[in-house]
Amino acid sequence: MSNNKWITESTLALSEQSFSKPNHQFWTLQITGWIAYSVIVFIAIVRPQFFDENFSLSRQLINLLVESGSGFLLSYFQWLFIQRIVHLKIRQTILFSFSSACLLGVFYNIIKLSAYKVIIFQQNWNVAWSTLEFGGWLLFSLTTMFVWTSIFFIMLYNAKLQKEHEMLLRAQTSAKEAQLQMLRYQLNPHFMFNTMNAISTLILKKENDKANEMLEKLCEFFRYSLEQKTFSESTVADEIKFLKLYVSIEKVRFNDRFSIKIATQGNVLSAKVPSMILQPLVENSIKYAIEPSKKNGFIEVLIHEASEQIRIEVRDSGYHLKDKKNSGFGIGLVNTKARLDAMFNKNYDIKISHNTKIGSSVTILIPHQELQRL
Repeated sequence: MSNNKWITESTLALSEQSFSKPNHQFWTLQITGWIAYSVIVFIAIVRPQFFDENFSLSRQLINLLVESGSGFLLSYFQWLFIQRIVHLKIRQTILFSFSSACLLGVFYNIIKLSAYKVIIFQQNWNVAWSTLEFGGWLLFSLTTMFVWTSIFFIMLYNAKLQKEHEMLLRAQTSAKEAQLQMLRYQLNPHFMFNTMNAISTLILKKENDKANEMLEKLCEFFRYSLEQKTFSESTVADEIKFLKLYVSIEKVRFNDRFSIKIATQGNVLSAKVPSMILQPLVENSIKYAIEPSKKNGFIEVLIHEASEQIRIEVRDSGYHLKDKKNSGFGIGLVNTKARLDAMFNKNYDIKISHNTKIGSSVTILIPHQELQRL
């Protein structure tokens, strides 16, 4: 599975969770809330009437069931309504939500008062209504619907904000992946050009055996690259394998003109790095330190843990790099810096130092993060 596909599927999974979570919360809140409402009404209103000579427990319980059941249905309709309008502007959503809460509150009040007349007093539903009685009940009915509306609005608007945030993260991640892939693909033709140019030079010198050996190793390098599915992210262990293949190619061209040492220390092999992070650095050393020099040179690649960071250091015998024209910032290092910036968002450090006695070095500090792939 490619990185892009893994990121997409992960983001979609998060989006599905953002939808399912409010629905699960709604039913939990809806059931427990109306059960609690029934208990409170029973304790506050029904229980004090136990010693009334006209009291009928069965009628009171039926009335309470109708009151709670109708409230349950009306609040459910309110939930569905807010779900449909939550995508509007916040002012419109608030206006429509609480306007509908007023209407539902009035309707709920009519149901409660009618049920009370029919079930408790066994009268017609619209008999003996007084303005004072209706108004007193209305305040409690409106408050009930306003409370449910406020809870639903907060739940659904928060879910909307989470979804928008996830979509923003998805867009940012996709943009970063595209940038990393673009920079990665920039290295391939650059590396191919340099290697093919070296093979061409060997052929012109009629060193056909070396040219053939170099071409075979080049094919092996790209075969390995294709097997890695051109991930924009890699591990230190994979990068060392790439680097060894690259060095074997350059060894054919330079014979024994340089030695290379690759050393790791600590738990760094599974650490996440941009793909092809080591090869351009070593290629840079070969170009500016080994190739122009008539003496044998050396290259060292040292990778170790530094607190919560990974320290990557590439040293070489490039004394000539004190020349400002050959500062070492060719396409390889420029590309490396750009990919580090895209992956770690400036949370990294890269330094280049030149010393006429010990040579030159490139030092990179990046966060120690484990690479996870499905």
